[in-house]
Amino acid sequence: MTASKATTAQAGTPAASGYRSLSMPMRYLINAILVVVFLVVGELMIDGGVVSRYQTGVIEQIGIYIILTVSLNIATGYLGQLPLGHAGFMSVGGYSCAIFIMRMMDVVGVTARDFATGSPAAVGLFVIGIIFGGICAAICGLIIGVPALRLKGDYLAIITLGFAEIIRVVMQNIDGVLGFTLTGGAKGLTGIPSYTNFLNTFIVVAISLFLIHTMMKSRHGRAILSIRDNEIAAESCGVNTTYYKTLAFVASAFFAGVAGGLYAGCIGVMAPAKFGFMKSIEILVMVVLGGMGSMLGSVISATVLTILPEALRAVSDYRMVVYAVVLILVMIFRPEGLLGDYDFSMSRVIERIMNHGKRPEDFAPATTPAVEAASPASASAEAPVAPAATTKKDTGKEANTHE
Repeated sequence: MTASKATTAQAGTPAASGYRSLSMPMRYLINAILVVVFLVVGELMIDGGVVSRYQTGVIEQIGIYIILTVSLNIATGYLGQLPLGHAGFMSVGGYSCAIFIMRMMDVVGVTARDFATGSPAAVGLFVIGIIFGGICAAICGLIIGVPALRLKGDYLAIITLGFAEIIRVVMQNIDGVLGFTLTGGAKGLTGIPSYTNFLNTFIVVAISLFLIHTMMKSRHGRAILSIRDNEIAAESCGVNTTYYKTLAFVASAFFAGVAGGLYAGCIGVMAPAKFGFMKSIEILVMVVLGGMGSMLGSVISATVLTILPEALRAVSDYRMVVYAVVLILVMIFRPEGLLGDYDFSMSRVIERIMNHGKRPEDFAPATTPAVEAASPASASAEAPVAPAATTKKDTGKEANTHE
């Protein structure tokens, strides 16, 4: 390597450019500190009576809808598909988690009061139940995803919508087929213990966001984004589009099932009518409103659209009209969503402060590296050698050939 090339390589490194950045462990530490701060503040407000039981329930539903919105954003914003069966995966996870916990309570010896006190057995049962609900939803996502993802656009939306309706009808009529009570039929599954609270909802939301963020920043996430941008180009570059489309769809279904498990413990009743077509549309509206491909936008839109109907209960006769007007105005003036594809990062804010408000590109080298002029001697030395003259032996062969 010449001296000029070495200088160029050193100038391109972050250390030589002068930009001060945070290491990856420090980034994770900052995010962990923020999560702990929000958790402690929330618990203190609930224990101090600042937040009522009704408001706590609304906060729990906000967390549930955050998971639903961000998980659907995997398939819509990141993958670029349009599934309309998210409510079906949510119902599968909710029913599976609730039935599993209710059936295992007698086996493990856990009562409804143990969930309120947070006994180790109740916490373990809750964790296993939530994971079980997510796995059941992921299996359903795999079953429908393999054939459905061969289609795109409206066709995929119709298939996933039909799948969600199939799940709703099965949950409503499966008791008559089995001959015993499993889902409660049209009346719904009742007697579900209140195993969902602010603490475990907050922890599940934080873990879900961390896992989704980590997946999208990995090579798997970059492959998914490449499929969204140009599927043909991604496949020509060696990306297994079928595998990564199925992976994104299954991951989306898994987290929808986790949210469904929290939802069952939050409301205490699982009825098939709660997971109809409009539930999927409601979740999709949250994704579009926040911005396709923006995790922070999904969090904000899920929070706003969960609080807005509750805040408008004073004008109950007109609250849905106001709700619809707000959505229309946002789509008119911000068609790309509240945040578009922007994602907030506290680490970037801290790095901007460390560098006095300057961006990384402000530290790029201002001058281009000098190019060494090639001397005539070196040019002649590096010039390709001409082919050797034809030897006598070859000449003789040519003569014989002509003869």
